[in-house]
Amino acid sequence: MKATELQIINFLQAPKVQFVIPIYQRNYDWTITECRELLKDIIQVAEENRPSHFIGSIVFIHDGVYSSSNEVKELVIIDGQQRLTTINILYVSLYRFAKENRIGEDADMVYEMFLTNKYVQKESSKLKLKQTDRNADAFKAILYGNEKSFNEYSNVKENFNFFSGEITTENFRTILDGLNRLIFVEVSLERGKDDPQRIFESLNSTGLDLSQSDLIRNFILMDLQPIEQDRIFESIWSPIEENAKDLVKKTSLVSDFIRDYLTLKNKKIPNKNKVYHEFKLLFRDKNQVGYHQELEDIKSLSVHYKKLVNPSTVIDKQIRKELEYINRLEINVAYPFLLQVFEDLENGLIEIPELVRILKLIQSFAWRRFIVGLATNSLNKVFMSLYSEIDTEEYILSIEKALMRKGGSSKFPTNEEIRLALKDKDLYNIQSKNRSYLFELLENHNNKEYVDTSNDAITIEHIFPRTPTDEWKSQLTREQFSEFKEKYLNTIANLTLSGNNGALSNKTFQEKKTMNQGGNEQGYLHSRLWLNSFLKNIDEWTIPNLEKRFEIIYERFLKIWPIPEVVLFEEQSDEEQNIFDAEKPTFRKLEYFIFEDNKIEEDAVAQMYFYVLRSLFKKNSEVMVSGQDILKITRKPSDFREARELDNGWYFESNIDSNTKFVILKKLLTLLEMEEELIIKYQTGPTNNGETGTAMIRKKYWSQLLPLLHKLNLFENINATKDPWISEGAGIACVQYTLSNTKSCARIELGIISSQKDLNKSYFNRLYINRSQIESILGQQVEWQELPNSKMCRIKIELHGINFLDESSWDIRNDFYTEMLPRFKNAFHPYVMALK
Repeated sequence: MKATELQIINFLQAPKVQFVIPIYQRNYDWTITECRELLKDIIQVAEENRPSHFIGSIVFIHDGVYSSSNEVKELVIIDGQQRLTTINILYVSLYRFAKENRIGEDADMVYEMFLTNKYVQKESSKLKLKQTDRNADAFKAILYGNEKSFNEYSNVKENFNFFSGEITTENFRTILDGLNRLIFVEVSLERGKDDPQRIFESLNSTGLDLSQSDLIRNFILMDLQPIEQDRIFESIWSPIEENAKDLVKKTSLVSDFIRDYLTLKNKKIPNKNKVYHEFKLLFRDKNQVGYHQELEDIKSLSVHYKKLVNPSTVIDKQIRKELEYINRLEINVAYPFLLQVFEDLENGLIEIPELVRILKLIQSFAWRRFIVGLATNSLNKVFMSLYSEIDTEEYILSIEKALMRKGGSSKFPTNEEIRLALKDKDLYNIQSKNRSYLFELLENHNNKEYVDTSNDAITIEHIFPRTPTDEWKSQLTREQFSEFKEKYLNTIANLTLSGNNGALSNKTFQEKKTMNQGGNEQGYLHSRLWLNSFLKNIDEWTIPNLEKRFEIIYERFLKIWPIPEVVLFEEQSDEEQNIFDAEKPTFRKLEYFIFEDNKIEEDAVAQMYFYVLRSLFKKNSEVMVSGQDILKITRKPSDFREARELDNGWYFESNIDSNTKFVILKKLLTLLEMEEELIIKYQTGPTNNGETGTAMIRKKYWSQLLPLLHKLNLFENINATKDPWISEGAGIACVQYTLSNTKSCARIELGIISSQKDLNKSYFNRLYINRSQIESILGQQVEWQELPNSKMCRIKIELHGINFLDESSWDIRNDFYTEMLPRFKNAFHPYVMALK
């Protein structure tokens, strides 16, 4: 690496040099704001006659000794492209001004010294600034005077128009003089000697505005040869960028998508500012075969991400409608889970009706939680690991069971909890998106004549009005009037929809019911809305009638947002759990707990309670002392039945039950915004049916199988997971060997799983041609599944009739895998490698 301070004009006018903006660089995104500031600095340095003005650094890669086989020396810009491109646009503006104002000598000087390589033969080497994206066309248009025919929006064109409007006869030479005074630090890196990625990271750790997706794109592409860069950019990265985009707001969502992908992959939610760091950790070795397969998988998942964030692009009407609802409710936390569910749909594991049921189930889970007022932050962890709890033999049932097993702050609210919350909840003064969702679904349930409740003419009407007249007072008892006004005014039973809200206003119920002024049928009696059907048949609006209407709406609510009707055995989780998700600690012992990443081996809840309290007190004693409504703390031990010292002469009560200890800890962690910092693991024993969580049983099974496979030099770099399968590459991208377990089946599979359906079918057919030879080597027939309606293809052998939940049968599964997998790979390997 070599760093030199240099005048920008000396850098730009170097002969036979081309400044290459590589494809992995972010788009040129300087706006008029930045251009105005740069132009101001350029004019100011000249007018004040200062010797120089520093504009930062430009970092580039070169290929060492100049080669005579190349007509120009290419400098690949890895930092500073925004400034460099902008200065080139300014020079184009000066060139065009000089040309149009017949200052021929200056026009030729700018064109030949700063913008082009005059004496080169190849057309592609003529321009000194070589861009590889849509900015290149815009730049050529402004240079050659064709900008009016360039209709696409471009910052290149916008900034050219700005500069052109600022240049005058009076300031033309001042700007040229100012440009001569610009200096920068030239940092040159030699390909093969310097590490451009590491240098790029250090440059951009100082606060420059690069998104996580910018850094990831550079990480993937930067150290590749140019030809390979182009291939990966065009075939992988560009489709990802196109798919991970909000088509309405025209904004990139690549960073959000990669975060959801990492959550799905690692079962851990990365911090928004650590997405790049986590991505790098996942792909430390970019040379392994699985790396390119993983890039294909990311691309494949991005296709589904496009559906999640842009439901309008989904062809199937049912799926589109349910995704629109999920979008409106902003259940973005479900995206990691849904990415893989949509992939399963494409691969034929589920059908469209099943997917629709899953989308409805997610809404029911989230909406019920909203109604009862449960916090949304715990949903992150629910959906983070939900896919690992799926049993492909009972796809939907296993999801329902997994959600119903959630406890604490992650629970699926019961019907009784809904009844209690729904009756008293203010559903008028909530976010409009939630309010419109509620009324749209209530009104249109099983309604073949869909009512567009988003129509501006239809608004929410208070049956008992917000400003009741004296007539309302006279028609109700004092107690009922008070209940309506103080308790039920904004509850669902007192709310309806009407296209005549203004006319109905605060009139009496009878007037609201029968109104037909001018034959316009304003009253409830004439309404075709379901929400008004009960109101047609009553003559007064009283508390008893409100309660009757509530029961009708409640029953409809349960049909629209049902709770799964599944039978659950009592299970004791042997997983680590956030304290907010854990079951009550009554009659339970800990195996250990983790607080702020410190793992403490301790079985007593009381000892954990003391440890965490003291840690929180040291962290913020002022908040602890002032939060006396949560935990009483004094300096007098006599204030307590069984005092225990907290720290520095402060005492608290230790003689309380375990449940109360949990309640206090959760309140304090919430107060100090440390909800994610306390993880517990209970000791487990047999449950009433001998079962433990299926996900943990899977991990236990893989943990004992993998050492057996390692002895055979198989699946050596694979770790045990809670997923129903483990996979390793087959030596070629997009093809992998997979072992999977269901309740009654063990499977060895060769999966062909690229994001391109045509490529998968082509690979499958090329293998199928050799079917007889492959099955002869293996010594048995194989099931060949082209899956014509799915994206993937698979070829498999299976062992049936073995209960996976019965650990005594695991030896039979182990024998199947250890005996058949080497034979399976041996039979397929030469034919798979021939696909390259």
